[in-house]
Amino acid sequence: MGVDKIVKLVGVLVAIVAAFVAIPYSGLIVALLGIAGAWYIAEDDRSRFLIAAVALTFAQGGLDAIPTVGPILTTALGGLNGLFLAAAATVIVLGTIDRLKP
Repeated sequence: MGVDKIVKLVGVLVAIVAAFVAIPYSGLIVALLGIAGAWYIAEDDRSRFLIAAVALTFAQGGLDAIPTVGPILTTALGGLNGLFLAAAATVIVLGTIDRLKP
């Protein structure tokens, strides 16, 4: 298992656990792990990742209607959404830098 997979897995685990357990500076930790994970997203996969980040944002809000499990899924996806949005911002910056390079 490479460093890229480890960073991504730790980011997902921390984001989901931080949604249920009060971890000091969890927002900062999740954002930094999202930024670190975005460095390992291949250039060909960036547009798919951005679409997934937008889809996750919309899907998170619609799960409350599911009885019993809906609020739990919404909370878990809320933590994961923070990770994805930090990574999406980094992907946008990296894409902009790549386009501006001569």
